[in-house]
Amino acid sequence: MTTWTAPAVDRKPEPKTGDERTMLEGWLDYHRDTLLMKCAGLTAEQLKQRSVEPSGLTLLGLVRHMALVERSWFRQRAAGQDVPWLFCTEDNLDGDFDDVADADAEADFATYRTELDAVRETATGLSLDQEFSTSRAPAISVRWVYLHMIEEYARHNGHADLLRERIDGATGD
Repeated sequence: MTTWTAPAVDRKPEPKTGDERTMLEGWLDYHRDTLLMKCAGLTAEQLKQRSVEPSGLTLLGLVRHMALVERSWFRQRAAGQDVPWLFCTEDNLDGDFDDVADADAEADFATYRTELDAVRETATGLSLDQEFSTSRAPAISVRWVYLHMIEEYARHNGHADLLRERIDGATGD
C-alpha cells in the first residue's frame, strides 16, 4: 500500500506591480500556494494531526475550509451559482473542520484544486465593482471578496505555520 503525501507546490512570488485585479489575484494565489506549501510532503495522517487541546484544528481541516470559503464567496454569493456546500450541511455547519478523521485527504486536495479552477473561471466574469447582498450586508463588492479572501488565507496560514511546526518542526514562510 502506497501512502499518499501532499504534493510539492511551486509558489510564485507575490506581485510587486500591476493593475488592481492583477495585484488582487496575484496576492490571493500567493496565499493559496502558501497553504499548500505548509501541507507539502505530509502524509494523510499527518494532515489530520490535531493542534493542541482543546482545539481540533488540522491542516486538512484548513484545506477543506478554504475550499468551502472560496466556493461560498466567489461562486455562491458573488456569482449567484446554485452549487451545494462542500463538507458541511445545515445540520453540521463545521464539517469542513470537524469531520477529518475519516476524510480522504487525497480526494479533499483534489476538491480544493478543482474548486480553485472553478473560482478562477467564475471570477474572470465578475467586475470588481459588481455588488451582491447577504443577510448581513446590503451591498458587498467583488473587490471586497478578494480582500476578504486574502485576509482569510493570511489568518489561516498563520495557523498552518504553527500546525506544521508541531507536526515535523518545519518552519518558514
